[in-house]
Amino acid sequence: MSNPFKKRVFGCAVIKSINSNYNADFSHQPRMLPNGTVYATDKVLKYSVRNYWKKVMEEDVFYFKTLTDEMSPRTLDQTYENHFGTGSLNKTNKNLRFDVLSNLLSRLDVRLFGGTYAGATNISIHGTCQITHGLNRFAENVIYSEQIMSPFRNPGEKNLDSTMTTLGNQSKLQEGHYVHHFSVNPKNIEEDAARVKNSGLLSEDIEKLKEALRRGVTYYDSSAKSGTENELLLWIELKEGSKIVLPSLVELVTVNENKEIDLAQVTELLKKEHIAKEIDAVEVYYQKGITKVINAPADAKSYDI
Repeated sequence: MSNPFKKRVFGCAVIKSINSNYNADFSHQPRMLPNGTVYATDKVLKYSVRNYWKKVMEEDVFYFKTLTDEMSPRTLDQTYENHFGTGSLNKTNKNLRFDVLSNLLSRLDVRLFGGTYAGATNISIHGTCQITHGLNRFAENVIYSEQIMSPFRNPGEKNLDSTMTTLGNQSKLQEGHYVHHFSVNPKNIEEDAARVKNSGLLSEDIEKLKEALRRGVTYYDSSAKSGTENELLLWIELKEGSKIVLPSLVELVTVNENKEIDLAQVTELLKKEHIAKEIDAVEVYYQKGITKVINAPADAKSYDI
């Protein structure tokens, strides 16, 4: 029997990146703010979470690139029919919007991250889990580039006798500790779920979210992202019915010169009387024996990531 999840949650995910490129821009450089701070978009963390759900948990993830038999990316409507059957987008169906909404809410990634459907019909779903951009909270933002060589000759080389192969560059961040803030609010899909008699956000959804936020980045391994992995997850669960709103935790988490994750400012925030009485549980997940966490909330339960 489905068990609805009704509490609100705040927290942050810390991603460690050593000699790696967690989230490149279109020039293949680590993304950087005008002040020189390296950052990552929310999309890269969401992608790693979706990828983990799909490949490890074998969930049907809707907003994820798939290919046709001709190896072309599917359109939005093609993706929908691939999930829910050919002919499921019959425009003569007077209940099409409700059917599409119902089907979309049957997918884990939609219940959590929401999505916009602009195809055979138009629907916008406000996801229950909102994730911010991640900032590097380590003091240094050292980016370096190195030349790499392809085993193939440049097709644009006019001299057919040339023995030179193509040269390229790759850029990496020497060390970074990205902090993404996130929040979970089950009420974001409450009305949509009621319209189509969907159960809304479930406790099992939350467990799958927590697992993917702890392991998804580490699981997704590539040449560029080798050296990037989940480092810490801070989970602050409020009491049911609580209406307080916590500020972004991004700038409240620091990583000092000893590479210790310092939660002192978060601890001070959670100790405030009007906040402390609203908290049901605080959990900290990290790589014990490898990651050093200091000044964590005294009543936080710690687990291995």
